[in-house]
Amino acid sequence: MTDDNAPQEALIQVMVLMSAVDNAMTDAELARIGRLVRSLPIFDEFAEDLILHIAQECAALVSAPEGLDVALEVIRERLPKRLADTAYALAVEIAAADHRIRNEEIRLLKLLRDRLGLDKLTCAAIERAAIARFRKA
Repeated sequence: MTDDNAPQEALIQVMVLMSAVDNAMTDAELARIGRLVRSLPIFDEFAEDLILHIAQECAALVSAPEGLDVALEVIRERLPKRLADTAYALAVEIAAADHRIRNEEIRLLKLLRDRLGLDKLTCAAIERAAIARFRKA
Protein backbone atom coordinates (compact mmCIF):
# COMPACT_ATOMS: atom_id res chain seq x y z
CA MET A 1 0.00 0.00 0.00
CA THR A 2 1.10 3.54 -0.63
CA ASP A 3 0.74 6.24 2.02
CA ASP A 4 -1.00 8.60 -0.42
CA ASN A 5 -3.78 6.09 -1.11
CA ALA A 6 -3.82 4.31 2.26
CA PRO A 7 -7.43 5.22 3.19
CA GLN A 8 -8.81 4.28 -0.22
CA GLU A 9 -6.79 1.07 -0.30
CA ALA A 10 -8.05 0.16 3.17
CA LEU A 11 -11.63 0.76 2.02
CA ILE A 12 -11.09 -1.47 -0.99
CA GLN A 13 -9.63 -4.15 1.28
CA VAL A 14 -12.78 -3.96 3.41
CA MET A 15 -14.91 -4.55 0.33
CA VAL A 16 -12.69 -7.40 -0.88
CA LEU A 17 -12.77 -9.05 2.55
CA MET A 18 -16.55 -8.86 2.62
CA SER A 19 -16.81 -10.23 -0.88
CA ALA A 20 -14.48 -13.14 -0.15
CA VAL A 21 -15.57 -14.01 3.40
CA ASP A 22 -17.97 -16.70 2.19
CA ASN A 23 -15.31 -18.16 -0.14
CA ALA A 24 -17.24 -17.03 -3.20
CA MET A 25 -16.72 -13.60 -4.74
CA THR A 26 -19.86 -13.20 -6.82
CA ASP A 27 -20.06 -11.22 -10.03
CA ALA A 28 -22.59 -8.92 -8.34
CA GLU A 29 -20.14 -8.19 -5.52
CA LEU A 30 -17.22 -7.55 -7.88
CA ALA A 31 -19.33 -5.32 -10.08
CA ARG A 32 -20.51 -3.40 -7.01
CA ILE A 33 -16.89 -2.81 -5.88
CA GLY A 34 -16.04 -1.39 -9.30
CA ARG A 35 -19.11 0.85 -9.35
CA LEU A 36 -18.43 2.15 -5.86
CA VAL A 37 -14.82 2.98 -6.69
CA ARG A 38 -15.90 4.77 -9.85
CA SER A 39 -18.73 6.73 -8.26
CA LEU A 40 -17.94 7.66 -4.64
CA PRO A 41 -16.15 10.92 -3.86
CA ILE A 42 -13.72 9.17 -1.48
CA PHE A 43 -12.23 7.48 -4.55
CA ASP A 44 -11.82 10.66 -6.64
CA GLU A 45 -8.27 10.75 -8.00
CA PHE A 46 -7.81 7.04 -7.17
CA ALA A 47 -6.42 4.85 -9.95
CA GLU A 48 -9.07 2.20 -10.56
CA ASP A 49 -6.50 -0.14 -12.08
CA LEU A 50 -5.03 -0.65 -8.58
CA ILE A 51 -8.10 -2.60 -7.42
CA LEU A 52 -6.81 -5.97 -8.62
CA HIS A 53 -3.42 -5.45 -6.97
CA ILE A 54 -5.07 -4.44 -3.69
CA ALA A 55 -7.37 -7.47 -3.88
CA GLN A 56 -4.36 -9.74 -4.39
CA GLU A 57 -2.55 -8.18 -1.42
CA CYS A 58 -5.65 -8.67 0.69
CA ALA A 59 -5.94 -12.31 -0.36
CA ALA A 60 -2.29 -12.88 0.55
CA LEU A 61 -2.84 -11.35 3.99
CA VAL A 62 -5.93 -13.45 4.66
CA SER A 63 -4.32 -16.70 3.52
CA ALA A 64 -1.53 -16.36 6.10
CA PRO A 65 -1.92 -17.69 9.66
CA GLU A 66 -4.41 -15.52 11.59
CA GLY A 67 -4.86 -13.70 8.30
CA LEU A 68 -8.27 -12.20 8.92
CA ASP A 69 -7.12 -10.69 12.20
CA VAL A 70 -3.99 -9.31 10.54
CA ALA A 71 -5.98 -7.88 7.62
CA LEU A 72 -8.42 -6.17 9.97
CA GLU A 73 -5.54 -4.68 11.93
CA VAL A 74 -3.89 -3.38 8.75
CA ILE A 75 -7.20 -1.80 7.75
CA ARG A 76 -7.64 -0.19 11.18
CA GLU A 77 -4.13 1.25 11.09
CA ARG A 78 -4.47 2.68 7.59
CA LEU A 79 -7.98 4.07 7.96
CA PRO A 80 -8.53 7.46 9.61
CA LYS A 81 -11.11 7.26 12.41
CA ARG A 82 -13.39 9.63 10.49
CA LEU A 83 -13.74 6.96 7.76
CA ALA A 84 -14.67 4.06 10.06
CA ASP A 85 -18.38 4.43 9.34
CA THR A 86 -17.61 4.72 5.62
CA ALA A 87 -15.73 1.42 5.77
CA TYR A 88 -18.64 -0.24 7.56
CA ALA A 89 -21.13 1.19 5.05
CA LEU A 90 -19.06 -0.17 2.15
CA ALA A 91 -18.87 -3.59 3.82
CA VAL A 92 -22.66 -3.63 4.23
CA GLU A 93 -23.08 -2.52 0.62
CA ILE A 94 -21.01 -5.47 -0.64
CA ALA A 95 -22.70 -7.94 1.69
CA ALA A 96 -26.11 -6.82 0.43
CA ALA A 97 -25.14 -6.87 -3.25
CA ASP A 98 -26.49 -10.38 -3.79
CA HIS A 99 -29.67 -9.65 -1.77
CA ARG A 100 -28.86 -12.02 1.08
CA ILE A 101 -26.54 -11.77 4.05
CA ARG A 102 -24.77 -14.97 5.06
CA ASN A 103 -23.60 -15.89 8.56
CA GLU A 104 -19.96 -15.35 7.57
CA GLU A 105 -20.78 -11.84 6.41
CA ILE A 106 -22.59 -11.06 9.67
CA ARG A 107 -19.56 -12.32 11.60
CA LEU A 108 -17.19 -10.13 9.57
CA LEU A 109 -19.44 -7.09 10.06
CA LYS A 110 -19.27 -7.63 13.82
CA LEU A 111 -15.48 -8.02 13.71
CA LEU A 112 -15.19 -4.88 11.60
CA ARG A 113 -17.49 -2.93 13.93
CA ASP A 114 -15.44 -3.95 16.95
CA ARG A 115 -12.05 -3.37 15.31
CA LEU A 116 -13.03 0.08 14.05
CA GLY A 117 -14.65 1.09 17.33
CA LEU A 118 -18.09 1.77 15.90
CA ASP A 119 -21.15 1.88 18.12
CA LYS A 120 -24.07 -0.48 17.57
CA LEU A 121 -26.53 2.33 16.86
CA THR A 122 -24.43 3.72 14.00
CA CYS A 123 -24.04 0.25 12.53
CA ALA A 124 -27.76 -0.48 12.85
CA ALA A 125 -28.56 2.75 10.99
CA ILE A 126 -26.14 1.84 8.18
CA GLU A 127 -27.61 -1.67 7.96
CA ARG A 128 -31.19 -0.35 7.92
CA ALA A 129 -30.33 2.08 5.12
CA ALA A 130 -28.93 -0.81 3.07
CA ILE A 131 -32.12 -2.82 3.62
CA ALA A 132 -34.13 0.12 2.32
CA ARG A 133 -31.86 0.58 -0.73
CA PHE A 134 -31.87 -3.08 -1.74
CA ARG A 135 -35.58 -3.82 -1.15
CA LYS A 136 -37.37 -5.26 -4.13
CA ALA A 137 -40.87 -4.24 -5.16
